[in-house]
Amino acid sequence: MPAVVLVGAQWGDEGKGKATDLLGSRVEAVVKFNGGNNAGHTIVIDTERGRETFALHLLPSGILTPGCIPIIGNGVVVDLGVFFDEIDGLTARGVDTSKLVVSGSAHVITPYNRTLDKVTERFAGSRRIGTTGRGIGPTYADKMNRTGIRVQDLFDEPLLRARVTAAAEYKNQVLVKVYNRRALDVQAVIDELLGYAARLRPMVADTSLLIANMLDEGRTVVLEAAQATLLDVDHGTYPFVTSSNATAGGACTGSGVPPTRITGVIGVVKAYTTRVGEGPFPTELLDEQGDRLREAGAEFGTTTGRPRRCGWFDAVIGRYATRINGVTDYVLTKLDVLTGLEEIPVCVAYDIDGVLHEELPASQSQFARAVPIYETFPGWEEDMAKARSLDDLPHTARAYVAALEDMIRAPISAVGVGPGRDEIVTVRDLLG
Repeated sequence: MPAVVLVGAQWGDEGKGKATDLLGSRVEAVVKFNGGNNAGHTIVIDTERGRETFALHLLPSGILTPGCIPIIGNGVVVDLGVFFDEIDGLTARGVDTSKLVVSGSAHVITPYNRTLDKVTERFAGSRRIGTTGRGIGPTYADKMNRTGIRVQDLFDEPLLRARVTAAAEYKNQVLVKVYNRRALDVQAVIDELLGYAARLRPMVADTSLLIANMLDEGRTVVLEAAQATLLDVDHGTYPFVTSSNATAGGACTGSGVPPTRITGVIGVVKAYTTRVGEGPFPTELLDEQGDRLREAGAEFGTTTGRPRRCGWFDAVIGRYATRINGVTDYVLTKLDVLTGLEEIPVCVAYDIDGVLHEELPASQSQFARAVPIYETFPGWEEDMAKARSLDDLPHTARAYVAALEDMIRAPISAVGVGPGRDEIVTVRDLLG
């Protein structure tokens, strides 16, 4: 049975949670394989209390699907305070979190990493990357420097004490001597981490083995990316990227699932484009059209609340995401946000220093100078919230979807027509 990868195809916030939710009861496990609490999924579902909105930050979106096992893979970095706050918040709203499993090899975000993230970003000034300041990057840096703290370390107090002491002593030198900040209390850091150990222990497992056994039993597993293709540390718009691999290749290293077990890659792409933070954005709209997209699409960060930068759909980025991830199916979200526009421009290529580029340039300095070349499509006025098939969509909306599918070179198998769980047009079965 399939292990299916689910990735964002732009700069994030495409609606990956809705796409996971669309797979529904057929998915028996959802594995988050990268990132931390620096990103979020917003999912709107109908409950016995009415329509409810759930904002997830660290937990896999499958936690809202009854019977699904949500798994935090080894590639995730975990802020344990946020982790338990999120669990408690969901439990208070009647969500069953008892099946949640955490990899013992996932790295833990420490207080000194959060502090360093904030002070280094402030110190950078106009050169800042636009991080969330939650300690994600410094934690991944510690992982690569082999000085990180892992979940399993919390259950061996002497080992934890030795590793935190060694790491914090160096971090405190940086805080005090470079940034003129107060040193952190090493014992307080150790005590904070140990304070989570008893509650965390029952959730911890060898998740790679767990997933392998599930696949052997014929169960369907979704490997869910945080962030998105253009934020991937290797394949994104570097240096304005996240600190992990958010593309399909990262699913293997971040979960322990080998490439030979992956049967499909679902890309999630918005009907327009947004990004949060710094960095080049060729189709960005700095006018009333951008404001309209932001307000109509509720484009404010799930985790940070920051207003998202908005622009027209970029087919160059779409083609790139298809190629880098090997996308087999797309879910196109928020088509309804474009309702009411007389015309809808789509970026089909770039003009860079007078040269036409139909593919993403390998040089980031060239990408920063890219001027979008647009093709314009007629808009529509009809409400599409009740559409459940392509035939239910306005004919100009169908033409728009067909044009995007042709441009990004992979089939669009589902189309979001509203924020609700059921407000979606299914064209093809995402699980084949």
